[in-house]
Amino acid sequence: MTRHRINRTLRVVYRSLIAVLAVAFAAKLLTHVPGFAGTKADDVAKDVYLYLKEMAPVFITVVAVFLTSVFGKRANFVKSLEEEWRNIVRTKSALWSYLETPYPTTDDYIATFARLSETIDTMRIVYRNVGETRDVIGLYPYEPLHDMRRVLQTMDPRLKTSFTDAERRRAQECISQAFLGLRENFLEELELHEPGHPLLVPGGRRHKVSGATPAAEKKRARQQERHNKNAAPNPEIEAYMGGLVAREKSAGNPTPKADGPKT
Repeated sequence: MTRHRINRTLRVVYRSLIAVLAVAFAAKLLTHVPGFAGTKADDVAKDVYLYLKEMAPVFITVVAVFLTSVFGKRANFVKSLEEEWRNIVRTKSALWSYLETPYPTTDDYIATFARLSETIDTMRIVYRNVGETRDVIGLYPYEPLHDMRRVLQTMDPRLKTSFTDAERRRAQECISQAFLGLRENFLEELELHEPGHPLLVPGGRRHKVSGATPAAEKKRARQQERHNKNAAPNPEIEAYMGGLVAREKSAGNPTPKADGPKT
């Protein structure tokens, strides 16, 4: 279920809920209007209010089940969309690798073309054609994939035994342009957001320094003390590991922390 469709569905649900609440509020309010109490219209208003009050649990249950179904379809759609995007990225990488090969073979071409063809066809799992009906096929939803196919077909080794660097670079630029155009529109459906803690500078590095909290150092000291009190089951291994630690420290490379070794 696309974002547009789920938003439209939610608007219908919200409007229906507001309408029901408005009718219930009006029916309850009318009983307090001077000159209205005791009339037949007053009896109708009370009946409407009581009916809505009694049916509220049923109404809430139906809405909850419906929304569960809607969001379940949305989750499945997003999952299929993400998998299709991974297929597109892998296909783009395969195309790029093929175009980096100075002398591609026919087998290389067929394997790359087959991957691209699979990606084009698996789009059917996610989207139907634009403008498709029972009578007409419609338009393929993401034409840049076919642009990639057209470019690849011009680099068929069965047509030429070799390609110049200029030809391969031009083909790569065409693939990149198609991929970037596809990414800009395809990923819009996923409602991606900016990261909360981006790292935007080139050469970004960690700013934490070596060390730990006093509590952690005390805990290590207690463990070391307990460790030293117990006899090693294999003194040779104990001595060997101790030598490795000492050598590492003497070389200015401290014991690796949990986030990985320093290089």
